[in-house]
Amino acid sequence: MTAHQLSPSTPLDKLTWDWKGYKIQYSVLGTGRPLILIHGFGASIGHWRKNIPVLAAAGYRVFAIDLLGFGGSEKPELDYSLELWQELLKDFWTSHVQEPAVFVGNSIGALLSLMLVANHPDIAVGGVLLNCAGGLNHRPSELNLPLRTVMATFTRLVSSKTLGAFLFNRIRQKPRLRKTLRQVYCDPAAVTDELVDLIYEPSCDRGAQQVFASILVAPPGPAPAELLPKVKRPLLVLWGENDPWTPVAGGQIFQNYGGDHKPPIQFTSIPNTGHCPHDERPEVVNSLILDWLTKSFSK
Repeated sequence: MTAHQLSPSTPLDKLTWDWKGYKIQYSVLGTGRPLILIHGFGASIGHWRKNIPVLAAAGYRVFAIDLLGFGGSEKPELDYSLELWQELLKDFWTSHVQEPAVFVGNSIGALLSLMLVANHPDIAVGGVLLNCAGGLNHRPSELNLPLRTVMATFTRLVSSKTLGAFLFNRIRQKPRLRKTLRQVYCDPAAVTDELVDLIYEPSCDRGAQQVFASILVAPPGPAPAELLPKVKRPLLVLWGENDPWTPVAGGQIFQNYGGDHKPPIQFTSIPNTGHCPHDERPEVVNSLILDWLTKSFSK
C-alpha cells in the first residue's frame, strides 16, 4: 500500500521484535521521512490510532512502539528507567529505521524524544513534544511535605508483596480508569470505551503490577532544563492548556530557552485540551505537526 492509498481508517499491523530476549511490539505504516511515535505512561501504540494513518497518508513512514513494560510488549520484572527506554529506542532505530528520524512523544514519551534529540543527534533530525513530562516521576523537591509523605506511603504499599497486587487491581478497574481519564482530558466525550479498554487490557498482563511499582520508585531521570543546552535540532512543543498533570506553565522553559546555538523551538498551546492532545484534538495536532514538518524539513 502506498502513502497515497492510506486513509485515517487504515488498520495497523502489530509486529514484534526481539530486544535482549524481550518481545517488543511495534507498527509501521507509510513511506517517506521516518517519524517515531512514543506513548506516555500506561499507554501504547493504540493511543496514536488517530494520528498514524493521517501522518502516513501525508507521505511519512510512521513507526510506533510499545515501550518495554507497556502495551503489547513484554513486562519483565526489571528496574525501569528513562535510560533503559532510551537504549531500547536507539536500538530500535538501528534495527528498523537507519535514517535520521523525527521523534514524536507524549508525556514521558515526549521527555524520551527530547533525550534522543539531545543525546543522539546522529539519529534525530528533530522532535515533537506533546505535554512533555518533567521526569519519569516527581522529584521529592517538587512536592510539598504532606504530598511527599502521601506519595512515599502509596509507593511503599503498591510495591508491597502482600498489598501491591490488591491495590493495583483496584487502581486499574475500568470505572476508576474512566474517572482518571476524565480528570486529564478536557472533553469528556473523548473518554470512550475504546480508550478505557486500550489502557485496561495491558494492565491485565502478567508483570504489569511489578512494572507499575518499579516506575513509582525509579529515578526521575534528566529534566528538560538539563537536556535543552545539548539540543541542536528543531523542536515543536505542543501543550494542552488544561492539563492538570503537566500544567502548561511547565512549557515556559521551552518558550524562554535561549541557548548559545538556539535551535528553533516552536511552542503552541492548545485551548480546552488536557494531557493527551494527540488523542483529544487529533485534527488540530495532526495539522500542526504536518505544517511544522513541511516548514522545517524538505522532503
